[in-house]
Amino acid sequence: METRGWSFSRDLEAVIDLARDALLDLDGGRLFITGGTGFIGCWLLECLRHAEQTLGLRLRATILTRSVDAFKRKAPHLAEHRGFTFLTGDVQDFDFPDGEFTHVVHAAADASAKLNAEDPLRMFDSVIAGTRRALEFAVASRARRFLQLSSGAVYGRQPPDMTHVDERWMGAPDCGAPVNSYAEAKRAAEMLCALYAKQFGAQISIARIFAVLGPYQTLDAHFADGNFINDAMHGRAVVVQGDGRACRSYLYAGDLVVWLLRLLTRGEAGRAYNVGSSESVTIGQLAARVAALIGDGDYKILGAADAGWNPGRYTPSTAAIERDLGVTRTVSLDDSILRTALWNGWKPSH
Repeated sequence: METRGWSFSRDLEAVIDLARDALLDLDGGRLFITGGTGFIGCWLLECLRHAEQTLGLRLRATILTRSVDAFKRKAPHLAEHRGFTFLTGDVQDFDFPDGEFTHVVHAAADASAKLNAEDPLRMFDSVIAGTRRALEFAVASRARRFLQLSSGAVYGRQPPDMTHVDERWMGAPDCGAPVNSYAEAKRAAEMLCALYAKQFGAQISIARIFAVLGPYQTLDAHFADGNFINDAMHGRAVVVQGDGRACRSYLYAGDLVVWLLRLLTRGEAGRAYNVGSSESVTIGQLAARVAALIGDGDYKILGAADAGWNPGRYTPSTAAIERDLGVTRTVSLDDSILRTALWNGWKPSH
């Protein structure tokens, strides 16, 4: 574990080094990005900005956002970057910017557990309509490449005896359960990608993203890892509401953006790849690790019934993307936890 001397700029330098070939493929390009002001989107913008400064990369990016002013408050250095233009609109019905674009990254999706529980129809509609609008724009703007950010949720519940789910697994969510509205919408969005590839020749790669951890992550949302870090940072016991037996895995956001850049520029058209960590931990183990690393070691498992969409295992096989695109995980889970806490203001006591 390494916390002394860590800085976000060092993370960006590591990304540039690992993704140099993919970034050079983007030189002179014009990108359109939906979801560019969210967790993953901010990492992508940070890396593109850093690449321009360190590699002399010449590119322009137009970023769709609901509120430019809100993003200026969140990340003024990105909002004011000369290579970025911001388009205000909703992903479901945004006005197409003029001209041709070389690459489209569709990262916009409301993954809120609250919305999924309280208004699943709105959740479903937003994913489907947003994806179709982004695909329509890619065709209209003659984009060479399209990257769809999908989700490991498309596999449904992973069988208990399957330690790692790979892209050949033909499982699916229960389409009769409204709790699966997000997962089913992501499956349908992948079908839309296949249809646009067939009918319009769109060159589309798909990233099935599993759990991610790192700077820019919101700590007070519905994700267990963020809540655990938030509790430990503020001197509270880390609390697991369920029985702690569900299994998850966490990829650091710096590694994630390297993998996405490779997929955007070099991913096989029509292919979906798992993007995540293959190191599986139970939620109980995660709570214990967070408490030991940044808290006083105190954690509690309350044992309540798990009402979520997947109370079991959610861990990908990443053999395919590692083999085909030469990517690898470089940041451990412990360092991912520590860096996320440091970004959010945690100061080690020793």
